[in-house]
Amino acid sequence: MRILLAAFKQETATFNPARSTREHFEIVRGKDLLALSDTRSELGGALTRLAEAGVEVVPTYAAWAVSGGPVDDGELDALVDEMLASVRANRDVDGALIVFHGAMAGVTEMDPEGRVLAAARALLGDVPIVTTFDLHGVMTDRLVEHADAIVPFHTYPHVDQYETGQRGANCLLRLLETDARPTVARIKLPMLVRGDELITATGRFGQAIEMCREIEASEKGLAAGVFIGNPFTDVPDLRSNVVITADGDAAWAQQKAAEIARFMWDNRGHFVAPLTPLAKAIQIAEGDGGLTVFSDAADATSSGASGDSNAALKGLIEHDYSGTALLPLVDAPAVQKALRAGLGATIRVALGGSIDRQRHQPIECDAYVQSLSDGHFLYSDGLPGQAGPTTVLRVGRYTLMVTTLPVNIMDRHVFMACGLLPEHFDLVVCKSPNGFRPHFEHIASRIIAVDLPGSTSANLRSLPFVRCPRPIFPLDEQVEAPAELT
Repeated sequence: MRILLAAFKQETATFNPARSTREHFEIVRGKDLLALSDTRSELGGALTRLAEAGVEVVPTYAAWAVSGGPVDDGELDALVDEMLASVRANRDVDGALIVFHGAMAGVTEMDPEGRVLAAARALLGDVPIVTTFDLHGVMTDRLVEHADAIVPFHTYPHVDQYETGQRGANCLLRLLETDARPTVARIKLPMLVRGDELITATGRFGQAIEMCREIEASEKGLAAGVFIGNPFTDVPDLRSNVVITADGDAAWAQQKAAEIARFMWDNRGHFVAPLTPLAKAIQIAEGDGGLTVFSDAADATSSGASGDSNAALKGLIEHDYSGTALLPLVDAPAVQKALRAGLGATIRVALGGSIDRQRHQPIECDAYVQSLSDGHFLYSDGLPGQAGPTTVLRVGRYTLMVTTLPVNIMDRHVFMACGLLPEHFDLVVCKSPNGFRPHFEHIASRIIAVDLPGSTSANLRSLPFVRCPRPIFPLDEQVEAPAELT
């Protein structure tokens, strides 16, 4: 059997004023995809499983990017055209596995993944197409229509990318090797969710995911998941979804979807993020010692924010925080000034507010240029990271890792590539809602979700939604349950 393999991934925050462009994407073509079998990614998991099955993998095209603002229309068109050209050139296959994130948006294109999948279906015809998704993906009618099976992550924070790739490959192999007849049930839930109850290892959301795992382990289940959407991708299909892919029994799939949807709906009040004011968080950090981690979800580059918020830095200076602190910042002009001054120089520099100027205003500081680098590094899963020219600046007791391009502030490798060990500081700011936890919980004495301004704030009512369907929880007071639950 010949299996086509492709990937097309980015998570968009439409409230980020900066556009995502080609320079933000890693692009791998043809046989170079096979080298990703050594990574802990969906592609790595799929490649390993397909190799074990002895099938021929037809690698085509993979493009992925750090989360960011809407993808520029022209550059999105070019990326889509490149991917589809690769599919067209390799369409003599028995099936396909396509890796998506699911929450990408262009400036005007609201459903890039659906556009890609519909075109791939037209090119490949009636062969099984299995898709994998981040559970923050935005499900659209086109995605449900053109995928034979939809396989999402089962963990948050996400630690099962590799396993999801394997699940996707197993699902595709089952469709190819048996007489399985996939049918997809989907229930749309008018709710946007945040908060620690989404942590699958400890929160209520984990109970819903356990139901999904039981479905996949059953004789009829092919794939099951709860898509909570990315609340910062303000598009017409933004909502939560329960999606079940079953073998043949549509009524059973619908019944299982309704059970999970009812659980999610009944628990919606728990899926709201409690936040701590910055002054209170700093007071806590001044406490009994040990590492404090501030979660700055409002400027989470992993969620698509600009990364140029200096709100935490301003707060530390204003309250004269007495410990050492490590903070990330996206600020290309500051990096260029450090490069011109050179290693060991002390510069007067405006920090922050270089991108999202409506939310963040620069702060003038005297900064010591501690290091300079090209910004190349590897994430803990083995995939490459590209921060662009990078500098480490010291502002009094505080150390800033300043990058040209946004990077995911989740695992510690991004800091370590600059010679910075988070455990050697009293306080670290992670611009991530929860993805950092698997990498920091074992070294942190406390983790505090801080209430700060930004384009990916967990305070959803602070964001200017214009496209998502209304009414929707928690933006509106009166929201009715979907018809399938009444």
